[in-house]
Amino acid sequence: MDNCFEIKDLRKVYFSGENEINALRSVNLNIPSGEVVVLLGASGSGKSTFLNIIGGIDQPSSGHVLFKGKDLSIISASDLTLFRRKNIGFVFQSYNLVPSLTAIENVALVTEICDHPMEPIKALEAIGLTERANHFPSQLSGGEQQRVAIARAIAKRPEVLLCDEPTGALDSETGSIVLQALLDVNIEFNTTCIIITHNASIADLAHRVIHFVDGQVSRVEVNARRKTPEQINW
Repeated sequence: MDNCFEIKDLRKVYFSGENEINALRSVNLNIPSGEVVVLLGASGSGKSTFLNIIGGIDQPSSGHVLFKGKDLSIISASDLTLFRRKNIGFVFQSYNLVPSLTAIENVALVTEICDHPMEPIKALEAIGLTERANHFPSQLSGGEQQRVAIARAIAKRPEVLLCDEPTGALDSETGSIVLQALLDVNIEFNTTCIIITHNASIADLAHRVIHFVDGQVSRVEVNARRKTPEQINW
């Protein structure tokens, strides 16, 4: 199986006054293409820093991030912007929808800057929300807003979906619907889905589970049997 990401000796250091904070410490990791991957770890373990770096939002202090063989750690800022635009879809705990735009208009925002986007209505169809296309965010439930955010992310046909606590603000029933939408995207489009969560039960959905402790990968587990969202204990 081809690797989507190859991570080599990745380090990230922040400074707070005279204090040195090692957010990532020599992370070495391969993430295969087309998998659902869950990142687990306590707050401050390095999960979000890792996600931001592989998504091209942040730069490492040292080390290398290869995306399908291309080293993101040495390319220019403009090339990094193009990488994000063409290859990465982001889904966050806060839905980040524009309140004055309908669901379909929120999705269309992304398609205007892409080379080969989906039709916005097709993206909404993929996550089962065509009947809510002309509703504003205030007229949608939290789960529906998160699904619109997923539709917006996949509308540009990204290779990778990076999801930071996508169900963190949702109840168990709504969270299951959102997780199923992510799994459907993974299956239908072969999109690599990388999900940060504090809910260890969600790890049972993944092909691969990566545990972070103190800025390092403590272990990687591969699930022989994966559960469905309905089988998860919240």
